[in-house]
Amino acid sequence: MFILGFAGCIGALRENTFLLKFFSVFLGIIFFLELTTGVLAFVFKDWIKDQLNLFINNNIRAYRDDIDLQNLIDFTQEYWECCGAFGADDWNLNIYFNCTDGNPSREKCGVPFSCCTKDPAEDVINTQCGYDIRAKPQKDYINVKGCVPQFERWLQDNLTLVAGIFIGVALLQIFGICLAQNLVSDIEAVRASW
Repeated sequence: MFILGFAGCIGALRENTFLLKFFSVFLGIIFFLELTTGVLAFVFKDWIKDQLNLFINNNIRAYRDDIDLQNLIDFTQEYWECCGAFGADDWNLNIYFNCTDGNPSREKCGVPFSCCTKDPAEDVINTQCGYDIRAKPQKDYINVKGCVPQFERWLQDNLTLVAGIFIGVALLQIFGICLAQNLVSDIEAVRASW
């Protein structure tokens, strides 16, 4: 982005047609890549859903290995009020949270605190609220919906906003391409009149 912005700015400032053409071509390539990605995402939405599920499950396995990943998963689960990819039982993939008899972890049959429903009366987050929660017959204290269905629902609810942002960005790119090409033609017309 820095190189592209630099080429457009210096090309316009110094009336350098090579830099302006470079700017225009690469902006067009980025536009068509975004357009292709959008079409492929629509056509292969089931494959993307499977990849998202695989991505979340791999991150569940590595939940305690990386603090940044842990914070990302906790934020996602709190924001969308979800737990796991398709449900709380996805946490069996993690060695600390699985429900096997040989698991010595204190978090056995539990979920992270980000899966817990928030009690409005509590000011401080109870980080142990998910302990042993999946071993109990009732799951009233955790979010039982998975993050993949919650993300799909969020996307459907905000489809107009997401589409508007994509269209706005696309229009800005097309406008930038048109301005760069117009400036190139003006520069070449002036040079031809010399």
